[in-house]
Amino acid sequence: MPDFAIITTGGKQYKVTPGQKIQVEKLGPAEGAASFKVLLRSANGKVEIGMPHLAGAAEGRLVRAVRGEKKITFKYHSKTRRRRKKGHRQDYAEVEIVKI
Repeated sequence: MPDFAIITTGGKQYKVTPGQKIQVEKLGPAEGAASFKVLLRSANGKVEIGMPHLAGAAEGRLVRAVRGEKKITFKYHSKTRRRRKKGHRQDYAEVEIVKI
C-alpha cells in the first residue's frame, strides 16, 4: 500500500501522494510554497487519524496558476423577452505535493 494522506484546503478534501499534482482553489499570494492541514496519513502500513488535524502539515510547491473552463449561465423569461447571459472562469492553483 503506497503512502498517502487526506488533506483539506478551500473547503474540500483531497487524497494525495508525494509527487502528485492537484488543482485546488486559488491560494493566497504564496511565493511557491503551500502547506495543508492533514486529516489522515498512511505511511509504511501505519494509519494515523487526526482529531481534527494531525500535527505537522503536508507541504506542496506551487507549479502554476490556471483558470478553469468557462461556465455559461443563461436565464430566460419567455413572456417578457428578458434574457441574461453570464460567463465565469474559476481560478485554480496547480500544486505538486512534496511531503506528507
